[in-house]
Amino acid sequence: MEKTKLIATVCENKNERKQIEEFIKSGIDVIRLNMSYTSEDVCRRLINIINETNEQLGTNTAVMLDLEGPCIRTDTFIGGKAYLNTGDKIRIYMNEINGNMTGFSVNYPNLVNDLKYHTKIKLSKGNVILQVIEKGLDYVVCTVLKGGEVSNNSKIYLPETKASRKFLTQQDYQDVLFANEMGVDFISVSSISSAEDVLEINDLLIELKNEHIGLLAKIENKSAVEDIDNIINIADGIILDRGDLGIEMPIEIVPNIQKKIIHKCYEHGCLMIITAEFNSFLTKKAVPNRAEVSDLSTLVSEAIDAIMLTSETTIGAHPIDTVRIVSKIIKESEDSIDYSYFFRNSLYEKQKSITSTVSSSVVLGANELDCKAIIVATNFGRTARRISQLKPPCPIIAAASSKEVVKSLQLHFGVLPVQAKGDTLDELTENVKSELETTFKLNQGDKIIITGGYPFKKVKHTNFMQIDEV
Repeated sequence: MEKTKLIATVCENKNERKQIEEFIKSGIDVIRLNMSYTSEDVCRRLINIINETNEQLGTNTAVMLDLEGPCIRTDTFIGGKAYLNTGDKIRIYMNEINGNMTGFSVNYPNLVNDLKYHTKIKLSKGNVILQVIEKGLDYVVCTVLKGGEVSNNSKIYLPETKASRKFLTQQDYQDVLFANEMGVDFISVSSISSAEDVLEINDLLIELKNEHIGLLAKIENKSAVEDIDNIINIADGIILDRGDLGIEMPIEIVPNIQKKIIHKCYEHGCLMIITAEFNSFLTKKAVPNRAEVSDLSTLVSEAIDAIMLTSETTIGAHPIDTVRIVSKIIKESEDSIDYSYFFRNSLYEKQKSITSTVSSSVVLGANELDCKAIIVATNFGRTARRISQLKPPCPIIAAASSKEVVKSLQLHFGVLPVQAKGDTLDELTENVKSELETTFKLNQGDKIIITGGYPFKKVKHTNFMQIDEV
């Protein structure tokens, strides 16, 4: 079992059912659906396939819905795309037109008021750069500083401008209602600029009385980086999108930002997810280069919670092979994690509670006795999350009777959540122990630690720790 979790993005395709089944069999923990490119009808079908596959395989792969957010995009081009030549002048219209090499329109009419003279606009993942030189009532004129191809619905990046548009769009509102209806496990909130943006989604979930969905804040721009402390305090997790961040900000400072955010998430017990950077998987060969393998290995050694695959598993030529290769790299790289370092650091940041104290004792015992596993009997998943933050070297088997709790734990480092029956602590742990001995091939004399609340389901904190020898 890999402790670092893996997220794969899926989209509509002719092999979607087989692809989802292979992803789940390969150990994908969460399947992501991107609402920027997926209709509600398609998304509903894909979620149903995921649920059906989980039922058939006896698995609990979770579902993440990625909201588009108030993303500014181009409208359509004649023939689907246009080539902008360096040095040319081009108009950006606020009213919809079919674009070409001399002009195109955008989906945000107030852009003309937000832009200032000489500010830069980036398109096509930063490969095309424009600079504002003139403004009219309903258009701006730009010089093409760096030419290239632009296609339909291309995302527009404004590294020097903060858009004034409302954060919660009507589409995102409908998508949150849809996520609530479909029992989605996580929502990724895109294009945020502050903690207030995350609060808007959180408030909507409170109105819907949904306490299950985990909120993941996607960090893609300078404003979000500047407000990261407040965002971490509100969100259940952070997704660092290094691709978009490297377009919005100078690419040379992104690694330092990455380190700081990883540390802050670890310090506050917030999930840390980072997007993979495997451009090699977008080619037919689908073999990663040394730099890509090294990058992933470094991330894993930082004991982050999860790696997210995006275009690698949607437009990549070999999505299933990609997942298998990435899983192998993760497995090998986890040998370099300094578990004792993370545990020592966590002691200085320990929360003052019974659960936190017992959790620290559990991990200390697991380290000193070289335990093969920690079994956590949990009602809501809190103890499993806290033990995960302490980064024990052995697997954390989180046993819960609720499928929702099991799925909510799918992104936490080192946690193997299982649904188990049992009204008492003994019943629940015995059911898990029998499965554990088969899955992890325990030998005579191996030790495991059992923890939970006693009496089970009657206390709200963890107060029990037991060491068993096989």
